[in-house]
Amino acid sequence: MTKSKTAEVIGNVEFPSFDASKTTDQFRAFAEKGVEQSKEAYAKLKTGAEEAQKAFETSYKNAKSVSSELSLKTISALRANAEANFSHLEALVSAKSLSEVIELQTSFLRKRVEMGVEQVKDFQSVATKGAEEVSRPLKSVVEKAFQDLKVA
Repeated sequence: MTKSKTAEVIGNVEFPSFDASKTTDQFRAFAEKGVEQSKEAYAKLKTGAEEAQKAFETSYKNAKSVSSELSLKTISALRANAEANFSHLEALVSAKSLSEVIELQTSFLRKRVEMGVEQVKDFQSVATKGAEEVSRPLKSVVEKAFQDLKVA
């Protein structure tokens, strides 16, 4: 029986020879490719994490600003309500007749409803604006992440 350089024959069965240098080169290339892909994935992950951190910081600052604005609106509304109540109380005390009391009370209730509607509109506009400001940075990061996933 003759032996070739690429195969070994044992009995009547031919076995391919094993070239360790080719396997080592292939394994090295595979490992280098894996390391490179891992570095790229890490860089993308790091960039994404930094962008998310910035978005959270911006959202936190916006939430703090909106919270302060809502607090000031609340204090202003409470002050206006207290002043209106005291003014109404003074007017009731100085009323001369029952019909004047009823007229004052009716007028007061109408004004209070109108005032309440205006206050609710103010709160709603601030809350809506605040929700948009707080969610905008996070929304942009999430949208960018989904676009990056579609590309990959």
